[in-house]
Amino acid sequence: MQTRFSKEQLATPRIQLADDILRKCVHCGFCTATCPTYVIKGDELDSPRGRIYQIKDMFEQGKGASAQITKHLDRCLSCLSCMTTCPSGVHYMHLVDEARAHVQETHTRPFIDRSLRFVLAKILPYPQRFRMALAGAKMARPLAGVFGLVPAFKPMAAMLKLAPKKLYPKSTELAKGVHAPKQSKKGRVSILTGCANAVLEPSINEATLRVLNRAGIEVVLPPKMGCCGSLEHHLGMEDGALEKVRANVDAWTKEIEGDGLDAIIINASGCGTTVKDYGHMLRLDAAYAEKAAKVSAITKDITEYLAELELSYSAPQNLAVTYHSACSMQHGQKIKTLPKQLLSNAGFRVSDVPQGHLCCGSAGVYNIMQSEIANDLKQRKLANIKTTNPQVIAAGNIGCITQLADEAGVPVVHTIELLDWAQGGPKPHGI
Repeated sequence: MQTRFSKEQLATPRIQLADDILRKCVHCGFCTATCPTYVIKGDELDSPRGRIYQIKDMFEQGKGASAQITKHLDRCLSCLSCMTTCPSGVHYMHLVDEARAHVQETHTRPFIDRSLRFVLAKILPYPQRFRMALAGAKMARPLAGVFGLVPAFKPMAAMLKLAPKKLYPKSTELAKGVHAPKQSKKGRVSILTGCANAVLEPSINEATLRVLNRAGIEVVLPPKMGCCGSLEHHLGMEDGALEKVRANVDAWTKEIEGDGLDAIIINASGCGTTVKDYGHMLRLDAAYAEKAAKVSAITKDITEYLAELELSYSAPQNLAVTYHSACSMQHGQKIKTLPKQLLSNAGFRVSDVPQGHLCCGSAGVYNIMQSEIANDLKQRKLANIKTTNPQVIAAGNIGCITQLADEAGVPVVHTIELLDWAQGGPKPHGI
């Protein structure tokens, strides 16, 4: 793709990066075939190629984001299926991230939209606030139908519908500090306990800790580790996102330089995609660039790390499991076979989801902000899953689990919970 940026524009990091990415695009359109929003909407402007053209025009003209381009960028799930499909190596993720930051800086959204984004950014990344908000949402859930009648309030209706009917107590097993294995130590890692996992399904972190400890791995939870920053990052709120990124880099660097870390373990693939990108996100920060790159280099999804260990199973389960691969797992991190292989090794009968490359519609807070498209994608995903006749659905991302659970008809659980069960751990909720 030919670009026409001035020398002055190219002197800025954002335009320099955008120019490098845009020039790789050859207009082939392969991305349109695997883009969920294009499949649903059939609008070129809601395809990666269409968004690339709009971003190019916006940046070349040096103008603020219009309501039109904001609408089509907001409709992008950041599922990154286009990056898996692209034969030219266009790094769409970095391009759309820069475009969203530009939207946030230059476009004034309607008041309700702006307010909801602010509230989400101030609540979801903080487990205690999130827990309190969910308790309130649980009581307000009957109002979802009323809110749904008003277009501007549809995101609030979606948010109430997604609120869990049951809130689990705060985990007592995941205190900050060091969790040593009972047998001789074979490694040392840190787990990102996250925001949503810690509140919605604390059993995921607990299962992760148990499986690692059984394998002889010492687990440390640094006291100042927090949200990975992905929520604000994908909303274009770069200052808030980078503040959280730096805090985590500091927390993990202290461990790396202290007793050492073999890996930073992520069990929410959306967070994993972001943490693995910390090196890029802080590349321009002289004080953090090198440290962030080291953090990204040792970050692994839990299934990546477990594939390196010798695991044994004392209670293998012969259940039909359909594995739903989160977009952030298969497209963002290129992890496609490891989770299925681990489940098979544990005795489960594993099936793939037809058209598994298409998003389920979760995508962070997309199922709140773009609830109609998200629901269309969810129904498409559930229909495909149903053809596999599962007894259980496994996934590696809390967002996908929450998105599918209400209407799946069978339990939807994290992969690590099934592996923990097959090692003699507790049966996952709902099974």
